[in-house]
Amino acid sequence: MTYRLSRPLQRALLILSVVLSLTWAYQHFGGLGLAAALGALVMFALVYLTRFMKVMQRAAQRPVGHVDSAVMLHAKLSKGMPLLRVISMTGALGQACTEAGAEPELFRWADESLSSVDCEFVGGRLNNWTLRRPDAEVSDADQ
Repeated sequence: MTYRLSRPLQRALLILSVVLSLTWAYQHFGGLGLAAALGALVMFALVYLTRFMKVMQRAAQRPVGHVDSAVMLHAKLSKGMPLLRVISMTGALGQACTEAGAEPELFRWADESLSSVDCEFVGGRLNNWTLRRPDAEVSDADQ
C-alpha cells in the first residue's frame, strides 16, 4: 500500500525543508554556505523548468489529443500521476473536454483506430480514466 501526502502538506514540507536547509547552510558556513544553498535551489528549479519546456516542445510537434496507442496509454496510467507526466507519456497535449479552469479537468487522447482514453484530473493529478473503443461492426460473414 502506498501512501501519498496531501498537496498542501507536500507544499508545507517543501517550504519547511528549504528554510531549514538555508538556515543550516548559513549557520555552519556563513554567507558562502547560504550562496551555495541558494545556487543549488536555483539549479533544481532550472532542471525542472528545462524538463517542463522539453515536454511542451515535444507536445507542440504533434496533433492535440493524439496518441500512438490508446490501449497502451490506458495500461500505463496510474492514479495520482501529474498532468505533465501524462503529457510526457503521450507526447501530445490532450483534447480538452471541459472549459479552462473547471474542476475536474477532462482530457481525451485518441489513436488512429478511434479508441480513446478520457482522463479526469483533480488538482493537476490523475483521478480517473476510461478507455473507449469504437463499436465493432458485426457483418453477416462473421455470424
